[in-house]
Amino acid sequence: MRPYLLYLSGVAGLSGLAICLEEGPLSPAFWTAFLAMFLGYGFGQALTDCFQIDTDAISAPYRPLCKGEISRMSLGLVSLIGLILIGLTLGKLNVHNLLLISLSIVGLSSYTWFKKHLWYAGPPFNAFIFMLLPVMGYLALSDNGFEVLLNSELRLTAGLSYFSYVNFVLIGYLKDLKADRETGYRTFPLRFGWNATIWLGNIHLLIVVWICLQLIDFTNLVATGLFIVSTVIALSAQVYGLVTKNKSESNARFPISATVRSLVLWHLSVVVSYQNNWLTGILLFYFLFEVNMYFRPKRNQI
Repeated sequence: MRPYLLYLSGVAGLSGLAICLEEGPLSPAFWTAFLAMFLGYGFGQALTDCFQIDTDAISAPYRPLCKGEISRMSLGLVSLIGLILIGLTLGKLNVHNLLLISLSIVGLSSYTWFKKHLWYAGPPFNAFIFMLLPVMGYLALSDNGFEVLLNSELRLTAGLSYFSYVNFVLIGYLKDLKADRETGYRTFPLRFGWNATIWLGNIHLLIVVWICLQLIDFTNLVATGLFIVSTVIALSAQVYGLVTKNKSESNARFPISATVRSLVLWHLSVVVSYQNNWLTGILLFYFLFEVNMYFRPKRNQI
């Protein structure tokens, strides 16, 4: 389930919740929605792993599924049950979420096919699923339907989720070059190479910064600081990816980990912009994220 990555779906959903809420006490509905979306990444990741045993067996043989300690059937069933329960939970808060969670489950089930066969489709396909999270968060605390998409702040936040996550997926492919090549995957890095992948990542970074400039409250010093730190982390990793002489999967850890950290921090800067009184909880959230990142099973795998 990648516990260290639950914070990605958690922070994306949290940004939607933060935009929808007015300042005040946090309701049971808030905590229910946040927990559901926080766990969503884990169940979704486990489901996609059921379809990627071929490449994972080479790049991440330590995982229980690859070692045969659990079966694909049991993992798939538990993952689907988890996602369905999350969908029902979010659907109870707002029935329109049932459509979005259904799209997510179908997308997660079919993602591996797009990754393996269409070099241009994997990252955008996966990022589309991810960008539904702030929308689901917003809907969970709203009595409205899909007209909430007329809210420009929500659209910008969904865009932030999309482009920051598409970069995480794209740069993340750099760690699996050997395994993907041997198993016949047609990813962007295999087709166009390391430098082209980093340059495409640079474009995504510029788009994210442009979105943040419109979305973040720069009169809020904490939000501004989080934005600056996240952008510096992302930019330094992109520059490193271009100038390093060792353009191999063994040297991809810093660029990939930077995409994860910057994604979390960018979203937290948005959350603080709308809910400054959540500062203590946000700092705890990020601390726990870093603790989980530190204790992940393999340093070169994210």
